[in-house]
Amino acid sequence: MSGKQASGAAVEQAAAAAIKAAGASRGEVRLAGMRRVSHGLQRPSTDSDAWTELLRDLAAWLLVLPAGAVLTHLTGAMLRGWELPRLPDDLPVFAAVRTGQRRPRRPGLLCARLVGESHAEVRHGLPVDGAEEILLRAARDLGVLDLVIMINSALRLGDIDPDRMEALLRSRRPGVRQLRTAWLLADRRAESAGETVLHLFHRAIGVPVEPQVRITDESGRFLGRVDLLVSGTRLVHEYDGEHHRGKVQQRTDLRRERGLSPTYTRRGFTLDDLLNHPAATMHEIDRTLGRAHQSSRLTRWRVLVENSMYSASCRRRLLLRWQRATGVIDWSRVA
Repeated sequence: MSGKQASGAAVEQAAAAAIKAAGASRGEVRLAGMRRVSHGLQRPSTDSDAWTELLRDLAAWLLVLPAGAVLTHLTGAMLRGWELPRLPDDLPVFAAVRTGQRRPRRPGLLCARLVGESHAEVRHGLPVDGAEEILLRAARDLGVLDLVIMINSALRLGDIDPDRMEALLRSRRPGVRQLRTAWLLADRRAESAGETVLHLFHRAIGVPVEPQVRITDESGRFLGRVDLLVSGTRLVHEYDGEHHRGKVQQRTDLRRERGLSPTYTRRGFTLDDLLNHPAATMHEIDRTLGRAHQSSRLTRWRVLVENSMYSASCRRRLLLRWQRATGVIDWSRVA
C-alpha cells in the first residue's frame, strides 16, 4: 500500500471513528434526547462548551458525506487552529469530496471537489484538507486582508509547505490571483490577527515598519520586543487588543511603556482606530512623522477593509452567497 493510500485510509478511519463517537444517525423523526444538526441528521444532545459542540456537529456532518471527504475552507482553518478574521453568524460547513463522488446538497453544507493529490490530515479526530487547498478555497470568497491573517497564522504554526504553495500559485485555478496577492503581503512574524491588520494599515498608507524588533537602550540594555518599529525612527507602534483593557495587563503595559522611554516613544492602536477611524489614525501618524497629510493614501486601505470580513456589508454579501449555494435564501437580507 502506497503512502498516499495509507493516508487516505487513515482519513476514512478517522471519519468513521468520529461519527461513531458523536453517535450521529440519520432519520426523519428526531428522537428524545437528540440534537438536530440538519434535515434528517441528528446526534445525542450534550451540554458542553461551544468548541466541543462544534466538533460533535462536524463529526455528525461526516455521516452525509462520501468516504474520503475532508473539511476545508473556513471549517478546515478552524480545525487547524488558525487565527481568523471576523466571521458572520450561521457559517456553513465547508467540505470537499473526490472527483466522481456525489456532492450532498442540503442547507448549511457547501461541498467542493478535491483536485490533484490530497494532503489531508486528521485534526481533532476529523479529516481536514491540506493547508494550501484550504487557503485557495478561501481565496475564492474572502478578501486579501482576511487571507493574510490566515496565512500568517498558518505560517507560524508550520502548516504551509512552501514548495506546494509555490506550485499552487503557478497554477491557473480559480482563486490563485487573490491568494498570490495575499501571499506576497504575508509575514509570519505577526503574532496575532490584530498585528497583521496594523502592519497592513502601515503598508497601505506608505509607512515602512519592521515587525517584531528587539530593541535596546543607548547602553545596549535589552528593553523588549515590539510589534512594529517605524523604519528609521524610534517610534514603536503596537496593537492593543481587548486583553489590554484588564487592570493587571494595563499596569503591566504602563510599566513597559515607562521602560521604553525616553529612548523610544510607544503608541498603541486598537481595531476601532484602524477600521472605524483610519483618517484620524493616519493623521496622527503623519503628524508624528512630520509628513504632509494626504487623504488619498487611505484609498488602498479602505478597499482592503471594504472587501474583507471586517466590513458588515461584505459579511452579509458572503453569507447570502453561501446561503444561495446551499439552497437557503433569506430575501429579507437583500436590500
